[in-house]
Amino acid sequence: MYRLFIVEDDIGIANELKTWIEKWDMEVLTAENFREVAAEYARIQPHLILLDITLPFYDGYYWCREIRKISNVPIVFLSSAADNMNIIMAMNMGADDFVAKPFDRNVLMAKIQAILRRSYDFAGTVPVMEHRGAFLNTGDNTLSYKEQKVLLTQNEYRILLCLMESKGIVVSREKLMERLWESEQFVDENTLTVNVNRLRKKLDAVGLEHFIHTKFGVGYLVE
Repeated sequence: MYRLFIVEDDIGIANELKTWIEKWDMEVLTAENFREVAAEYARIQPHLILLDITLPFYDGYYWCREIRKISNVPIVFLSSAADNMNIIMAMNMGADDFVAKPFDRNVLMAKIQAILRRSYDFAGTVPVMEHRGAFLNTGDNTLSYKEQKVLLTQNEYRILLCLMESKGIVVSREKLMERLWESEQFVDENTLTVNVNRLRKKLDAVGLEHFIHTKFGVGYLVE
C-alpha cells in the first residue's frame, strides 16, 4: 500500500483530500507540526508528498529544499499561486509536478498514480531515519545534519542504524556485534569499541555531541 503525506495548513482541504485519497486504497497522513515537516517526513516515510506553498513558519519551497537534501521522494505542489514563476520555482526546487487549486480530483489522482508508477517501478526513493535533526540516509551510508554531510564506513553506518531503530532503548553490545558481523564468534569486543569511538568523533565534529550514550556493562543508546 502506498503512503502519502499531505502538507496543507487548511484543515478542511487536508481532511477532504485525505478522505478521498484513502478511497483509492492508499494510506494518507497529514502534517501536524509545521515547524518540523522534514522530521515528520522522516518518521512517516511516505511514497509521495502533496505540498502547499503557503504554510505557517516556512513555505513549501523551504521544505522542498530541506527534503531534497535527504531524499528523492516524489513531491507534488498543490497551490492557488499557479502563475508561471511559482511553477518554475517549484520545479527548480525539485518538485515532480505542480497542480493548481482548485483542481479536478480525477486529474490529481491520475498524476499521483503516474508518478508513483514511474518512481517505484524504476528508481524508488531513498529512505531516511531522523533523530535530533540528524538524518541517516539508508541509501548511501551518510548522515546529514544542518548543512553538513558525514560519510560513514559500513560498520559505522550499521551501528548507527541499529541504535536509531531503537531510539530510547539500550542496545546491547552483543546485538550490535551480531548486526556487524552476523555471528559473535567472529567478533572482537575491542573492535566494536573502536568503531563506536570513531563514529562518536565524526558526530562530535558536526555538532552532534553526546548523540550516542554508553550504558556501562550493557550497551549503547540514542535518546
